[in-house]
Amino acid sequence: MLQVSELFIYPIKSLGGISVQNAVVTSRGLQHDRRWMLVNDHGHFITQREFPQMALLKATVANDGILVSHHSNGSLLIPFNSERKPLHQFAVWDDACMGQYVNDEFDQWFSEALSMKCRLVYMPEDSEREVDQRYAKPGMITSFADAYPFLLIGQASLDDLNNRMAQPLPMNRFRPNIVFTGGEAYSEDLMNQIDIAGITFYGAKLCARCVLTTIDQQTAVKAKEPLKTLASYRMKNNKIMFGQNLIHENTGVITVGDELKVLSIHHDERFIITKKPSITA
Repeated sequence: MLQVSELFIYPIKSLGGISVQNAVVTSRGLQHDRRWMLVNDHGHFITQREFPQMALLKATVANDGILVSHHSNGSLLIPFNSERKPLHQFAVWDDACMGQYVNDEFDQWFSEALSMKCRLVYMPEDSEREVDQRYAKPGMITSFADAYPFLLIGQASLDDLNNRMAQPLPMNRFRPNIVFTGGEAYSEDLMNQIDIAGITFYGAKLCARCVLTTIDQQTAVKAKEPLKTLASYRMKNNKIMFGQNLIHENTGVITVGDELKVLSIHHDERFIITKKPSITA
């Protein structure tokens, strides 16, 4: 049986994830996931790819908001219910996303913690960012996530990767929303339609991995792994693949321990590796 083993939300884009036991599935993804992000003076999103020190900002869920802490800058509570403010356009890759600035005090706190000027923005309910129509149906929306509402990774896939490396890495390097146990390594590659707690998910696109996976989430130090090892056996169209992006149709609640039911699989040229290649001298 395939079973949900971990659930993660990332309230502020590119900051640390929060492990939760259950999560509300909303129309744009898990509740609170990537509803906030930091932007530069041009309104363009900033991430650990360019600013690895963002890994040192830690987030937790409080009763009335997201609590963000920093080792030398104290903590900051960002309330769930943001004051309604005018919408502005912000950039996430090639997408124009509508959101609102939160407040100057928060901007100052983040700028001091990261030693660079930045501003905090929020995506309110009336801002609807459509998922790429090449991979989704009209009306499917997402948050400030890179492109899709969810990322799914099998624990067996990470175990297989770690068996190929001298030093194993934790799941937090890959920033999934849903982790499951059971099945073969990389079985998520071929999942087309799945059901978790009565909610229907679809495999939209394999996830191309970037330098963010090489950043230690505790120290913000960059290294070569896991991209060096993944590139040796998980390349497709010159991109390194690990995990499956998901879209969904309905809403509800998913919980650690829920069964993940595979209703159909892809029968196209999708990439899947299930066996470790033999190593010759």
